Amino acid sequence: MFTLAEVASLSDIQPTYRILKPWWDVFMDYLAVVMLMVAIFAGTMQLTKDQVVCLPVLQSTVNSRVQPDTAGKADFTTVETTTGQEEESMRTVSFAPTVTPDILLSRATPSQYQPTESDQELKKEQKDSSGRKTNLDFQQYVFINQMCYHLALPWYSKYFPYLVLIHTIILIVSSNFWFKYPKTCSKIEHFVSILGKCFESPWTTKALSETACEDSEENKQRLTGAQSLPKYVSTSSDEGSPSASTPMITKSGFKFSADKPMIEIPSVTILDKKDGEQAKALFEKVRKFRAHVEDSDLIYKLYVGQTVIKTVKFIFILCYTANFVNTISFEHICNPKVEHLIGYTQFECTHNMAYMLKKLLISYISLICVYGFICLYTLFWLFRIPLKEYSFEKVREESSFSDIPDVKNDFAFLLHMVDQYDQLYSKRFGVFLSEVSENKLRGISLNHEWTYEKLRQHVSRNAQDKQELHLFMLSGVPDAVFDLTDLDVLKLELIPEAKITAKISQMTNLQELHLYHCPAKVEQTAFSFLRDHLRCLHVKFTDVAEIPAWVYLLKTLRELYLIGNLNSENNKMIGLESLRELRHLKILHVKSNLTKIPPNITDVAPHLTKLVIHNDGTKLVVLNSLKKMTNVAELELQNCELERIPHAIFSLSNLQELDLKSNSIRTIEEIISFQHLKRLTCLKLWHNKIVSIPSSITHIKNLESLYLSNNKLETLPAAVFSLQKLRCLDVSYNSIAVIPVEIGLLQNLQHFHITGNKVDILPKQLFKCVKLRTLSLGQNCITSIPDKVSQLLQLTYLELKGNCLDRLPATLGQCQLLRKSGLVVEDHLFDTLPSEVKEVLNQDTGIPFANGI
Repeated sequence: MFTLAEVASLSDIQPTYRILKPWWDVFMDYLAVVMLMVAIFAGTMQLTKDQVVCLPVLQSTVNSRVQPDTAGKADFTTVETTTGQEEESMRTVSFAPTVTPDILLSRATPSQYQPTESDQELKKEQKDSSGRKTNLDFQQYVFINQMCYHLALPWYSKYFPYLVLIHTIILIVSSNFWFKYPKTCSKIEHFVSILGKCFESPWTTKALSETACEDSEENKQRLTGAQSLPKYVSTSSDEGSPSASTPMITKSGFKFSADKPMIEIPSVTILDKKDGEQAKALFEKVRKFRAHVEDSDLIYKLYVGQTVIKTVKFIFILCYTANFVNTISFEHICNPKVEHLIGYTQFECTHNMAYMLKKLLISYISLICVYGFICLYTLFWLFRIPLKEYSFEKVREESSFSDIPDVKNDFAFLLHMVDQYDQLYSKRFGVFLSEVSENKLRGISLNHEWTYEKLRQHVSRNAQDKQELHLFMLSGVPDAVFDLTDLDVLKLELIPEAKITAKISQMTNLQELHLYHCPAKVEQTAFSFLRDHLRCLHVKFTDVAEIPAWVYLLKTLRELYLIGNLNSENNKMIGLESLRELRHLKILHVKSNLTKIPPNITDVAPHLTKLVIHNDGTKLVVLNSLKKMTNVAELELQNCELERIPHAIFSLSNLQELDLKSNSIRTIEEIISFQHLKRLTCLKLWHNKIVSIPSSITHIKNLESLYLSNNKLETLPAAVFSLQKLRCLDVSYNSIAVIPVEIGLLQNLQHFHITGNKVDILPKQLFKCVKLRTLSLGQNCITSIPDKVSQLLQLTYLELKGNCLDRLPATLGQCQLLRKSGLVVEDHLFDTLPSEVKEVLNQDTGIPFANGI
């Protein structure tokens, strides 16, 4: 037999699960405990006191009921009729009934016997004694009681406690199975753990307390902000809200957003760092749990299934139990068919537990009925509303967190169950589903971590000698950034929730902003400042939708760099349609995967001076839009898989520099058309597949720089050396074997690069280019350097490494501007120079190095 503690443990669940136990589950648990008590009580009574007492039904008793006036005679008749049977039983049973003297006299002389006076007195004594003798000993009574207990009693009377116990255990298991099933238990444990931490988190209390006092404190805070903030901060509702045409940060949906430029009470904003880290971890846990649980509805289905099982069980118990109420009786007739052992065929028995069992059965049926009605109510609740959907509408209205999303499936069902316990849990839990709440927490934690002193340590000077700050992978932009008023360049990278507040107006020196995968939002006042002061903007993105819309409204912007995917199949060039508002844009740099020049780039054609299209290897097919870019002075089409020089370029009358780097150009016969571009001074055709230079290149009279490195040239035509204005010539990494003697005609040549070719002899005419400042001769087959190198008095850079030299000419010391830092040669060759030459080369003149590339 189970103890009460052992049976009760079946319904024991972790105390933390109580928040998922609605009132009907709790009530049913108590009913199950009462039913357990009924089962245990009935079982105990049955084991200790349950018994049946039986007495044989005498034949004389039956006859006396028929003839009550001849009772005395009936006794003798009964004995006489049963004499033969008794004699037979005496022969078979050793403990046959004892025969009285009356019976013996009647057997001997039934007709002549005359009772004497002593016999009459004996009969009178027997008549005065109560009861009837059955002639059964104690063992026979024990035997017949046990026989009749099993034969006469209804089976339900004997097994009632066990049936109640089994049914109750099944109901208990059905009620708590969803807490034990492995696939649901883990989710429930995780949910309860997170819910408890969210309920007790200081951040929850802070967020809800701010919301509660927002309406009453709004005016007071606004006045406080107006008195304490500088003049550039707008405190009016019109100035703080974006206009219809300007996509700024909106304040609808939440009132205590960081977008509202106001000073908050320090006691409200201060949050312990440890509590802040725990709250951030909770946000991440809630996000992952939601993604995991919303995918299925197993918990909901399991709960519905166990409720249906309990309802079916209730109907089953009620149907068969009600039929047995009337079968439980105190008196029973028993016919054990053991006449050969007892001598009687029928017995009348009494069941001493009958009344108690009947009362317990009625009580059990009453409990089951109540239990069943609760099950029916549970089913009604389960199907009355869609429990696989949960709306935080009420929470959004009360807490002003308008962005709390609705949830579905098991997540929604668990929240519905929690609401039956206490709706405050869901309200506090909703705080951790709000992105607004998370962003505010991040902002507070960020400002605690990134103080003004720490940011000042990260400020550096870039190549342009400007003060630059680069922030990488932060949760937002620290407020202290806007206190760095002397900052020139601000770089924000991988900051998805970047917000530029009105305090940026303090940064009067800021002219360059970098947004790398950072779709920053700005307040209206901040936008007004950027619109009037920002000169250079770099935007790097993955999808065109990441480009902030306010970028296209910066009317004073001079330089715009866009790096990312613009050739989207669904949104072709969608991000560039508003360039017409950039009225002062001079430089547009697009690094993308374009297949054609976007027609809307022509919106900035009247004032655009430099256009850079840097593709990722995608072939640029349509370039007709270039014809309208008449004012472009610099054009770069890099890595666009061009096979010829586009004809649209020849219409750019103001073009001064053309860069067609990293394409697939094989022939440049169209170069003759460049003669119409009178202002063209720089032509870069490097990193292509050009095999020859046409003689028509001589028509480009004003060409000053020609870059043909990394091609397949084998010779340099004399026409190249007729370009008298040429100052820079780069033919590195080709297959040129000979430097023509006509190179001496280039009297204005300052930079000559022929590294990585097959040159073995340097013509003396090369050293007539006395204006040479940079001479790159590395990685060739040169065996000696002529002494006339001393004529290059302006030489500052000489590369000789990777040749077949065995010594260096001592005349290098006469190159007054050449120093060891500008001499690229093997160390053993440098050691061949005389000591006085080495001393001259080791002197530091402070002349900056320039290679002309």
